[in-house]
Amino acid sequence: MVDLTPVDSTTALPVSPPALVDGINPVRQRPVDERSVWQASELESDDSWHHTLTAAERSELDAATRAAAARGLTDGQFDRDDFPLPTLGPRIEALVDNVENGRGVGLLRGIPVEQYTNAELRVLYWGFGVYAGNVISQNSKGQLLAEVRDHGNAYGDRNTRGFSTNAELLPHVDTSDMTTLLCVRQAKSGGVSRVISSTATYNAVLAERPEFLEVLYRGFYNDLRGEGPTQKIDELTHNPVPVYSYHAGRVSCSYNQRMIDNAAVKRGQPLSDHERAALDFLREVTLREELQYRFKMVPGDIQMVSNHSVFHSREDFVDHEEHERKRCLFRFWINIRGGRPLAENFADRYNTGPRGGVAVGDGARYTFS
Repeated sequence: MVDLTPVDSTTALPVSPPALVDGINPVRQRPVDERSVWQASELESDDSWHHTLTAAERSELDAATRAAAARGLTDGQFDRDDFPLPTLGPRIEALVDNVENGRGVGLLRGIPVEQYTNAELRVLYWGFGVYAGNVISQNSKGQLLAEVRDHGNAYGDRNTRGFSTNAELLPHVDTSDMTTLLCVRQAKSGGVSRVISSTATYNAVLAERPEFLEVLYRGFYNDLRGEGPTQKIDELTHNPVPVYSYHAGRVSCSYNQRMIDNAAVKRGQPLSDHERAALDFLREVTLREELQYRFKMVPGDIQMVSNHSVFHSREDFVDHEEHERKRCLFRFWINIRGGRPLAENFADRYNTGPRGGVAVGDGARYTFS
């Protein structure tokens, strides 16, 4: 097994000048030495990334939720001034800071979701969101708060969003600084969450197959599934999106195998043998047991995941037959206030500009409702 222990940045090691890929992206040729590099056992023994609400914090959250709801406010209609959390607000901000500058994951537990209607929960979750960062569009309908459910869609359809199915989702990232999920109801079985340090995968590629770094830095076109600004079903990203990007002293990662594969099909240009080998190796690394931290979200949990330093995935699940018991999670795509600088060719992943969400239009073409 490769030793992925972070290297102390003060250790005297020979440092080569950064190589360039196509004269644009410098390739970091040393291991990443941030706290975002971890193995599952390390995350298991570290309690710095999760917090369970105290009775006082629950009371504060409840008061803010009911006051906002009583005023007729709903998700997308208010900011911090309308949702005072003098104690819990700083706690949320600290968890977000750990997502961006620490472990890359966060978990807030203990929200009594059973005490609220669906509409009240949307108010509560939006209140969390305004403290976590800037919420951006997740689809061409302009949804800021998405309800993640199985809509019976076929995952095999290239234009289907995976979150609208009950299928297993392989390690990937979303198109924002951070993804958050509030568990409202669990599935009957399955649906276990998995997180993988993407900076640890970088160190593994560097140590074991460094010849793949250049092609991963160069990146790949991604399929936009009819959700780009043109809303054409064959629209791809304007440029290849790097899997790894080294910018302003930090390595950031972007990876969605399905969007890469579908783009190659739509372009009519198969990946080269070297590109395929690089992606196959990366996938193998993401599936290593020692790197996958598994946990099952329970109602009242909010999972927070960096899309720059952590890959996330989930197991497939079997749902309840009764509609009112079916699995449901609320999801945000969030850009963090004061988030890390990103290289231009890495930051624009939906043809909407750096850190832009999905373009909003009236001709959504993806399979979701």
